[in-house]
Amino acid sequence: MKTLVFVSLVGLFLHDTTAVMHSLKFFNTASSEVTNFPEFVSVMMADDIQICYYDSNTKREEPKQDWMIKAVDDQYWEGETEKLKGHQQWFKVGLDNLKRRFNQTGGLCSCFQEMYGCEWDDETGDVNGYRQIGYDGEDFIAVVTKQKWDKDKKYVNYGRSSLMRTGRIK
Repeated sequence: MKTLVFVSLVGLFLHDTTAVMHSLKFFNTASSEVTNFPEFVSVMMADDIQICYYDSNTKREEPKQDWMIKAVDDQYWEGETEKLKGHQQWFKVGLDNLKRRFNQTGGLCSCFQEMYGCEWDDETGDVNGYRQIGYDGEDFIAVVTKQKWDKDKKYVNYGRSSLMRTGRIK
């Protein structure tokens, strides 16, 4: 009996002190040559529940939860829709650039994705943000773009005499 009471109290204690993590996530996907799929899709999620959706076919951001309809006015939806139309263009250009960098020609399915957001611990108040970008299922920053950035050291070369100096600056 004592063990049962102890386990019950520990269970209550752990439940009361367990922090709740909240999250806000954005997923943007641009694709080409994918059958029956829009060229651009954007999804917004709060605590892993989809709350907004936009795609290049409808060209309109739509609420996916009733509370989102009540939380904001029509101006919000118009502004967000215009912003997402801009994202759609940026992703299209980005996808075209990536296809060129990887020497891919027409007819191949390609996908350029971005996921970003933040998590909030409601007990500690800690907030952590993140952003990931991928191309065809791979972290593209670590491939071609990283190689390009690593070899582009022109500013270091331009300022080599000042940057590499070991003595005091007068």
